[in-house]
Amino acid sequence: MHEFSHAYVAVRLGDRTPIDQHRYTLNPLSHISLFGFIMILLVGIGWAKPVQFNPRNFRNPRRGEVLVALAGPLSNLVLAIGFVLVLKILLSINAGIFQAAPYGPIVYQLLVAFIWINLLLFVFNLLPIPPLDGSHLLLGAIPDRYASFKMGFMRYGAGILLVMLLISYVTPYNLLPIGYLTGKAFNLITNILL
Repeated sequence: MHEFSHAYVAVRLGDRTPIDQHRYTLNPLSHISLFGFIMILLVGIGWAKPVQFNPRNFRNPRRGEVLVALAGPLSNLVLAIGFVLVLKILLSINAGIFQAAPYGPIVYQLLVAFIWINLLLFVFNLLPIPPLDGSHLLLGAIPDRYASFKMGFMRYGAGILLVMLLISYVTPYNLLPIGYLTGKAFNLITNILL
């Protein structure tokens, strides 16, 4: 859904690149990065193939780039809210539904995991570090006269992100409070909707 949402907004704004590259689909096979998938299996962190688009095909390239960037994380937020609503509906139908053996506890754990994963993707992708979606929001706000800074930031952003993730993983210093922010978002959404 995340990558398709990028593609959908890009196409709606006038860019056919996702269609031409066969990325305008909900078929997950079109969005899988082989290396990113292997990394998920090996270390628990991976990625999909980013949807490519050409902002020059938009009427307002800067605005269009921001909208395309927001589409992915917002799709994760919508999915998280959707799974919370499914949880609420099931609880309203039968309050003890998740205690029912043998599948009740498993269904509950899956729904909570889907909520958590989508909120995690929402928070993580909004970080303003390239190549994440949040970097497009940050760079869209920086005037074009700082183009050399923007280019350097884009060039070295993935390395910066990797170093920050490694430091957060192997030291007690959490440079990226993704878990904390995801927990806050989880509590906020579940408290409001449940």
